[in-house]
Amino acid sequence: MTLRPLRLLLLAATVPAFALMQPAIPAQAAAGPASALVSQRAVYDLGLVETAGGQTLSATGRMSYAVLKTCLGWSSHQRLDIQSVTRKQGEEHLLSDYAAQESLDGRHLSFKTQETRNGKLLRIVSGEATLNPDGSGVVHYRQPLTKTLTLPAGTLFPIAHTASILAAAQKGDKELTTPLFDGTLPDGPEDTYVTLLNWSAPPADSPYQALQKLAAGHVHIAFYDRNAHTMMPEYEMGMRYFANGVSDQLHLDFGDFKMQGTLSTLDLPATPTCAQDTAN
Repeated sequence: MTLRPLRLLLLAATVPAFALMQPAIPAQAAAGPASALVSQRAVYDLGLVETAGGQTLSATGRMSYAVLKTCLGWSSHQRLDIQSVTRKQGEEHLLSDYAAQESLDGRHLSFKTQETRNGKLLRIVSGEATLNPDGSGVVHYRQPLTKTLTLPAGTLFPIAHTASILAAAQKGDKELTTPLFDGTLPDGPEDTYVTLLNWSAPPADSPYQALQKLAAGHVHIAFYDRNAHTMMPEYEMGMRYFANGVSDQLHLDFGDFKMQGTLSTLDLPATPTCAQDTAN
């Protein structure tokens, strides 16, 4: 099981074959809507909702997610901590720690992901990536092996990907496809198919005052191995997104089991005043 960073949902959906052949959105086209995103520090309580074949007996966890806008870019940090009991492995403690820096124009990303199981290191992935105006580019890995891979045209980094999802939802689009590179895997980008559901006026059931006046909708994202040539996603996740990029409901599909996350704390730090803002 690989723990993935929050970007962006868990609805069992069948993805049509033609969806993976639709043109991707260029990175520079998606970077603009990122101005609507806010800095946030969020904590989610996770609970087990479904198991596959009854192999997972219990699972609880917590995820902390922070994304902060600076004068140079977006700083992201996610920590996913899951305690589970399975029939085969017994007690397991899975921990994933992800940190990234993404430039404001969506063209540069530095990243590091570290995963452990029961205190033993499973994997570290680190490096940096750059994109050209058409979204093509390169990623230079430092770990687990030193290597360089190319990124296809239309590739998006995490913040730009989130911004493109929100922009598409606000326009009334129902789906979005694009390659995504976030630095969590050692083999380059993935294909993503995003389903946008029920984008509507402010929901009445959010307990957080900062979210009560914002439009929101549910999103489902399926991640595909670009080299596998299969219609089955490698991973799926879902959430209810608000227009500012905050999510209060998470659905995580880890294959062996599925968990639901509920927002337990939320802090929205002020955006810093930068020199270019003062000049304008």
